[in-house]
Amino acid sequence: MPEPIDSRLIVALDYPDAASALALADRLHGICRWVKVGLELFCAEGPTVVGELRRRGFSVFLDLKLHDIPNTVAGAVRSVATLGAGLLTVHAAGGPAMLEAAAEAAASIPGAPQLLAVTVLTSMDRQQLEAVGVDRAPSDQVLHLAQTAVAARINGFVSSAEEVAAMRRRYPSATLVIPGIRPAGAAIGDQKRVATPADALAAGASYLVVGRPITQAPDPAAAARAIMGEIQRLPQHA
Repeated sequence: MPEPIDSRLIVALDYPDAASALALADRLHGICRWVKVGLELFCAEGPTVVGELRRRGFSVFLDLKLHDIPNTVAGAVRSVATLGAGLLTVHAAGGPAMLEAAAEAAASIPGAPQLLAVTVLTSMDRQQLEAVGVDRAPSDQVLHLAQTAVAARINGFVSSAEEVAAMRRRYPSATLVIPGIRPAGAAIGDQKRVATPADALAAGASYLVVGRPITQAPDPAAAARAIMGEIQRLPQHA
C-alpha cells in the first residue's frame, strides 16, 4: 500500500494561469494533499480553478486575504464558501467588526472553509511596519492582531515562523499556517521572516506553505518529496 500523505505541506500554486497550476498539481499528485490558490491565480481564473483542483483530489487553501468594510467581506466569504476550499484568509488588520462579520458569514454556511486571520505579512519587518504607522515589533503586532481575531471567534492564523512558538503557547488549539518556509540553503527572495520546515514545525506550526523552492525547482516533485521527508520525521502537532 502507498504511504499515507502527510497533510502539513501546502504547495503554493503561484502561477498566472490554470494550465501551469494544474500541470504542477498533477506532478504533485500522491505527494502532497494541500495546495494554495492565491490572488494571482484566482484573479486570472476565478472559482473554476478551485473546483478543478478539488476534482483532482486536492484540498485547497484559498489565500485571498480579504480586507474591506465588514459588509463587503461578509459577502465575499459567503460567495466563496460554496467552492469547496478548506481554508480561507482574511486580514486581521481589517479590525474587529470586519472579522466578526467574516466569522458570522462563515458560520452561517454548512461546509464553509475555516477562516485564517492574516497577522503580519512575512515580507514585512519592523521598518515596513513603521512605514504604515505601526510602532510595534512584528512579533508584538502578530500577537495583538491574533487577540483581535480570537475575540471575533476566529481560531486560525497566518504568521511567520518567528512568531509561531509564542502563538502556540498562547493559543494551544489554534490552526497555525506558516508561509515563508525555505529549506536550508534556499534563497529567501522577497521574504523577511523565514524558517526551515523543521524549525517551523518544532515551534508548533500546523501547516507549512512552500512556493518557489518547489515551483521553481528543476524537478518540483523531487523538491516536494525532499521537504515532505523532512516534515515526516517530525511529530504531528496535536
